[in-house]
Amino acid sequence: QVQLVESGGGLAQAGGSLRLSCAASGRTFSRSAMGWFRQAPGKPREFVATISWKTQVTYYSDSVKGRFTISRDNAKNTVTLQMYSLEPEDTAVYYCAATSGRGIDYYSWNPEDYAYWGQGTQVTVSS
Repeated sequence: QVQLVESGGGLAQAGGSLRLSCAASGRTFSRSAMGWFRQAPGKPREFVATISWKTQVTYYSDSVKGRFTISRDNAKNTVTLQMYSLEPEDTAVYYCAATSGRGIDYYSWNPEDYAYWGQGTQVTVSS
């Protein structure tokens, strides 16, 4: 059974930082892209960041570029989202996701490309 379990959400003040972690289990995630998405109330789910498996190519949405950093530890099957300079607009439920094995440096910003999803963790940023 594939499981993605997020942790690290919570409350932060504007300008602060939070670190989200995602632990994946149940299958090998080699050649799988990992990604973070978020969904604010009343809004569609949006892409945040993605990282490939082998050389760990990263790609970010314009709204978080320069403030968030995605990383992964393939030996531990974990992916992390370090968030700095948080803004109230970053308030959302954050989801970790993984694709099936697509290629050693495959990555994607399209949520439809992701086969596995976590349950989400709430991030709230106060002004």
